[in-house]
Amino acid sequence: MLAILKKEINSFFASPIGYLVIAIFLVLNGLFLWLFKGEFNILDYGFADLSPFFLLAPWILIFLIPAVTMRSFSDEKKQGTLELLLTKPITHINIILGKYFGAFILILIALLPTLLYVYTIHQLGSPIGNLDIGSTLGSYFGLLFLIAAYTAIGVYASSLSDNQIVSFIIAVFICFLFYIGFEGIAEFASSNFIEQLGMSVHYKSMSRGVLDTRDILYFLSVTIFFLMLTKVNINKENK
Repeated sequence: MLAILKKEINSFFASPIGYLVIAIFLVLNGLFLWLFKGEFNILDYGFADLSPFFLLAPWILIFLIPAVTMRSFSDEKKQGTLELLLTKPITHINIILGKYFGAFILILIALLPTLLYVYTIHQLGSPIGNLDIGSTLGSYFGLLFLIAAYTAIGVYASSLSDNQIVSFIIAVFICFLFYIGFEGIAEFASSNFIEQLGMSVHYKSMSRGVLDTRDILYFLSVTIFFLMLTKVNINKENK
């Protein structure tokens, strides 16, 4: 698994992909949070709070993570190297986890510079330091679990087609469905159960600074579910 992981990380930074992902994520967040006027502008928000960032980030990641993961298996299929990879003395789940963690770590690297926002808000508060640390930490944990689930969905979508664009579109659709789609369906059907199937309600719960085991188990279940679906698809390729 470590060999696959290193290969994925190296491939991201051997080409412009890794740098572009990090730059796009930071530039988009920076523009919406500090420059563009609107509901996400922290300076216009009136409070020493990072809530606008945690509201905006999931929407940017809905498109950014599928762009990172779309090549995971699609590229291997297109180049005909997947069959060769599957014959190597490494289990299928290790191949999947190597590619999964490669994409996951890249997104984490893109997320790290946003810790500067925490320091900035800390300094801008009146008085200095007037920042809800518990809520901020909970939001970061929620974002990490959200990234984990999005990445699993992206890797799964990549295993469905040898066309990267098709994989990207499928991943965006599934991420959108799980993040906000179930919430919309729940409002229409007046069903609390359907709402609990969506990521948004669990993410917002963690953003309040309360790490409920139900929310953690939900994100872990979604992540494992899509990784297992990926394994099923890869096993089919090996037959």
